[in-house]
Amino acid sequence: MQMLSDDELHRIVARTVQQVLGSGKPSPTPIEQPKPQPVVALAAPAAPAAEKKTVAIGTDHGGVDLKEILKTSLAELGYTVIDCGTNTKDAVDYPDIALAVSRLVATGSAWRGVIIDGAGIGSCMSANKVPGIRAAMCYDYSTAVNSREHNDANVLTLGAGLIGVNLAKQILKTWLATDFGGGRHATRVDKITGIEKLFLKEGKN
Repeated sequence: MQMLSDDELHRIVARTVQQVLGSGKPSPTPIEQPKPQPVVALAAPAAPAAEKKTVAIGTDHGGVDLKEILKTSLAELGYTVIDCGTNTKDAVDYPDIALAVSRLVATGSAWRGVIIDGAGIGSCMSANKVPGIRAAMCYDYSTAVNSREHNDANVLTLGAGLIGVNLAKQILKTWLATDFGGGRHATRVDKITGIEKLFLKEGKN
């Protein structure tokens, strides 16, 4: 085997380098790097379904038909309904129904309460005797908004003999959807609660 001299090796290496890197000679095609893929933001996990709020509803014999209609409206709005009666048109006393509904609200078993009787007045008076209850008798859109926004009412009373079905449904929907305004109204609601606490305290002495 013939051995190459150092000069010959040098010429071969120089020729090879010139072929690879020489002017006018295309460079080897570089290996194409993979293109970065766009970052796709993952969708935020769906928020858990809002817990259904519970509304207690009751009526005396004068509002049985309206109660059934409003129960359907409440269910359609996504509320869980507790029916405190009555379910027949046999005469019953509205204070008993008002107490049943108000007790559920006062103890936190229901988020809001709705009481129906002929005029809505007696049920309102009865409900407001229960500590923690702020019942409001509403008969139009404005009173529904005001009782919630200004007074933070937690029980609504309706007079089945004074308002029609469509108006009752509007009042109920508005009343449930209206938030308490807070601010100066909170100070006044605190004073209402203060009166209640004052008499409760005096009653224990």
